[in-house]
Amino acid sequence: MLTARNVLVGGLLLRAGMLLYGLWQDANMTVKYTDIDYNVFSDAARFVWEGGSPYQRSTYRYTPLLAWVLTPNAWLHPTFGKWLFVACDCVVGALVARIVQERGMSEQRAAAYSALWLLNPQVANISTRGSAESVVCAAVMAALYAIQRRQIVLGSMLFGLAVHLKIYPIIYALPLLVVLDRSAPEARSIAPPAWPKASSSGNNKIKSGSRLKGWVNAHRVCFFIVSASVFFLLSTAMYCMYGQEFVHETYLYHVARKDHRHNYSMWFLPIYLTFRSPASVAMGLLSFLPQAVVVAVLGFAYGQDLYFAAFAQTFAFVAYNKVCTAQYFMWYMCFLPVIWPYNSQRLVTKGLVLLGVWFGTQALYLQQAYRLEFLGENTFAPLWLAGLVIFAANNWVLQQIIASQRVVPLFGSSSHVSSQPLVKKSQ
Repeated sequence: MLTARNVLVGGLLLRAGMLLYGLWQDANMTVKYTDIDYNVFSDAARFVWEGGSPYQRSTYRYTPLLAWVLTPNAWLHPTFGKWLFVACDCVVGALVARIVQERGMSEQRAAAYSALWLLNPQVANISTRGSAESVVCAAVMAALYAIQRRQIVLGSMLFGLAVHLKIYPIIYALPLLVVLDRSAPEARSIAPPAWPKASSSGNNKIKSGSRLKGWVNAHRVCFFIVSASVFFLLSTAMYCMYGQEFVHETYLYHVARKDHRHNYSMWFLPIYLTFRSPASVAMGLLSFLPQAVVVAVLGFAYGQDLYFAAFAQTFAFVAYNKVCTAQYFMWYMCFLPVIWPYNSQRLVTKGLVLLGVWFGTQALYLQQAYRLEFLGENTFAPLWLAGLVIFAANNWVLQQIIASQRVVPLFGSSSHVSSQPLVKKSQ
């Protein structure tokens, strides 16, 4: 019988096998299995263990908290961090099963959807190579799950921690504020305040004040104060120890980041061609504008369905980002098993088409990247065109998912999932 425990054990065994294979590949093959980022983490952890700063390791662009957690890499075993990332992967899988089961799904079906994460070889590959994205994913999923269970203080604390670990989860603040209506603890359906109809200026002022008052409630104030306090407490502690270097490397660097190395982003080539020019900085900042608008609109429009809003926001955030690598895909893949039960496409027919387009465009890009890196051919223009294709494909895939998604309020009686198709096919 398919159970959450069996899937969890299978996911753990899959990762253990890939991790052990990675050790063999690192020792016997020219192309290494371990991601370069893991070497950066390990070096930073060693500097911290020896009483120094993690930023003594060039290209360390993360909170010192991560280096502290990985200090066992220096005194216990070099693979400690990978096992930690695997454990976080499993935490995400377990949370997926709990989330969908508590929203009305049977244990067997919940286990099947958690398998989309736990038995996904791409996810397992990323964590066993030494990427720390699973740590952030675990913090985010734990925060949203705590909110789902109406543990607002705990969820707010975990959210503050997630944003400290990596700044991108701040985008979930908008749907969290939307879903934290005063009716949330009573699990009633949530509706955002209605926009006032046109009337006299005096009535507009009264209604505007009422609308503002309706948005300010104990749940939202608690979320803001607690999450901000955790974030600033951790950040202040790091600043006291590492000064302005912490602020720049952990946060400011990512705002003004310019990456001349090829990646999936459509912004890669324009930034590369103007890398030494001040125009590249302006271009990097300008890229935030469409990204911010799309992410904000999605967060507000679907905020009542917290998990779907987070998925849509993250998918768009990654697609529009000025730097995009395969590791970033984990940011939204952790939400896919949670929102897919409410999608009319299921995992067959058109759903397979979406997966084919998503993987196919990446394969097109990787073909050009192989010619550049291993054959030494000048494929910068085809790489950029492939990036544009990926961008267009991602927008289409997201549009298709949104069009077929049944938006279900997190705190609504209609959140139970039927075993029947959610949307009937038109005759």
